[in-house]
Amino acid sequence: MNGLVGQFDLAWALAELHLSALTDDDVLWEPAELVWTVRPDASGVWRPDWSEEDLDPIPVPTIGWLTWHVTWWWSVTLAHLDAEPVPDRTEVTWPGGAAVVANIRELARRWRATLAALTEADLAGACAFPWGGDSGRTVADTVLWLHVELTKNVAEIGQLRMLRAASR
Repeated sequence: MNGLVGQFDLAWALAELHLSALTDDDVLWEPAELVWTVRPDASGVWRPDWSEEDLDPIPVPTIGWLTWHVTWWWSVTLAHLDAEPVPDRTEVTWPGGAAVVANIRELARRWRATLAALTEADLAGACAFPWGGDSGRTVADTVLWLHVELTKNVAEIGQLRMLRAASR
């Protein structure tokens, strides 16, 4: 179990490095003409760009979109593991730059507590998320997926942050 907490702590250190340096201007910076970002709807609620179809070319996500994405899949993962109602993608909105960082930090706190509470039997238990259906995957598989997904998303956030800084 300590290995999973240690793995998360390593991924989270990278997350904090980039999240702590974000500015409001960073999160909505569009690095290309074709982007996925977050936009306010008619009522002022920030919602992510989304398509159910496979797009070609794939839009470049903004940091705002990536932080929404982290919030979405992490909230869904915790709901699955805690046997709570799972929020629909459309229910997870983007609260803004500083607020989304605070939300992600709260998700990290909850995740660390969840990891610390998992037993070997819990880890061996079945978990359909994010695999879908009767995949034969375990809670341990989901934990490892989350750490990789977090690391990937944070690396993308960091790359965009550095590109923006270098382009000024």
